[in-house]
Amino acid sequence: MSIASILLFLNGLGGGELLLIGLAILLFFGGKKLPELMRGLGKGIREFQDAKNEVKDQINKELDETKK
Repeated sequence: MSIASILLFLNGLGGGELLLIGLAILLFFGGKKLPELMRGLGKGIREFQDAKNEVKDQINKELDETKK
């Protein structure tokens, strides 16, 4: 399962569902592992956004070159 598919899945959830998922994660992994998990999730989201922005910039650059 890729980060993109996880993010798309989470986008459709409301606050109550996210709270329930958060509590389940807390119970499953415990409080000691949670900061490490969140750091990993944040890093994955950041890498996904960087890759998305890079592709977007490349597309815009190509479009600008074809307009010239």
